[in-house]
Amino acid sequence: MASTSDIRKGLCIKYSNDIYKVIEFLHVKPGKGPAFVRTKLKSVTSGKVIDNTFSAGHKIDDVRVETHKFQYLYNEGDTCHFMNTEDYSQIQLQKDALDRPDLMKEGEVVTIVMNSEDGMPLSVDLPASVILEVTATEPGLKGNTATNATKPATVETGASVNVPLFINEGDKIRVETEKGSYQERVKE
Repeated sequence: MASTSDIRKGLCIKYSNDIYKVIEFLHVKPGKGPAFVRTKLKSVTSGKVIDNTFSAGHKIDDVRVETHKFQYLYNEGDTCHFMNTEDYSQIQLQKDALDRPDLMKEGEVVTIVMNSEDGMPLSVDLPASVILEVTATEPGLKGNTATNATKPATVETGASVNVPLFINEGDKIRVETEKGSYQERVKE
């Protein structure tokens, strides 16, 4: 048993007959009244996101988890195939269980959080950023680089990312996986 002071991003808890992962949380101590923790929880079984508020000191039932490194192999319809990098066993997960499946390219190593009681996968954590090649974008206009203007670009995984005007097709860019936003151009 844990309490609200143990709540952190990525924590898996049992709540209302389901297992949820904490996506966001905020400790609130108002000037008047008791403190509380406002959370955003994502169901690991259905993918549904709910908002919940726990009063300070409330006991929560946390789930014991293990993390394993898996390599993303390929997707087949709505199913993604992963291989354990230690024992080479393979598992399959539905795309809706992943936070940003459109930013994973084949061969990417991800961390899969598993329930240590029954071995069921709970969530897939991508690296903080991934390097992807731009496959399609409009050419930037000369002289229009002084502003902070962006344009949509399609990357090799099929995802659409807003990039600065100086990015061209064939450039490699670093994309932040949590927000799906452009970070920088990568020179090789």
